[in-house]
Amino acid sequence: MRITKVYTRTGDQGTTSLADGSRVAKTDGRIEAYGTVDELNAVVGECLVRLESDENLRTTKIGSVTLIDILHHVQHDLFNIGGDLATPEASRWQGMVLVSEREPKVLESLMDGMSEALPPLREFVLPGGGAGTVAFHLARTVCRRAERRVAELSKNEPINPHVLIYLNRLSDFFFVAGRYVVMVLGQSEVTWRKQGGLAGVIGSQDA
Repeated sequence: MRITKVYTRTGDQGTTSLADGSRVAKTDGRIEAYGTVDELNAVVGECLVRLESDENLRTTKIGSVTLIDILHHVQHDLFNIGGDLATPEASRWQGMVLVSEREPKVLESLMDGMSEALPPLREFVLPGGGAGTVAFHLARTVCRRAERRVAELSKNEPINPHVLIYLNRLSDFFFVAGRYVVMVLGQSEVTWRKQGGLAGVIGSQDA
């Protein structure tokens, strides 16, 4: 594949091409689905930047691999998922790389490995505890949105069912990884307090 120009002007009227060349509106469900997966991939890149900036996070392993190794593989999976979602089922080609039941099982195994080292979860965790942890929380929420977009698409179009399973497991993985990063860095988790909202601040000032 060789790209000589990024801009084509073909989308200036609000349409774009799917992988098979057919044109659809940029608001089409397929575009929403793989566009959100693309957005998620960018957030995974942010997670990688945060991990690579810290020596402990660069070297800490889950089993035989580092979090950095894992996220690089996830980025390739997400790109393959984007290609899958951009291709109507009838237009898939021989040898096309699709996620299957294998990848979610890998994510489950990695989560189990991290969870063994983590303290029990007794409260809801809020995004916080360091820039790296917040990046993983952002990845988790964007992943959930990607999952919703794919679920919506599946109501109208046949899709690879393993994509939904993968995204569901991946959002859980980001949550566990965020907690794991807090632990490795020796930071404290930010947990939800029912009476911790602004009403408490206003009340203390009035008093």
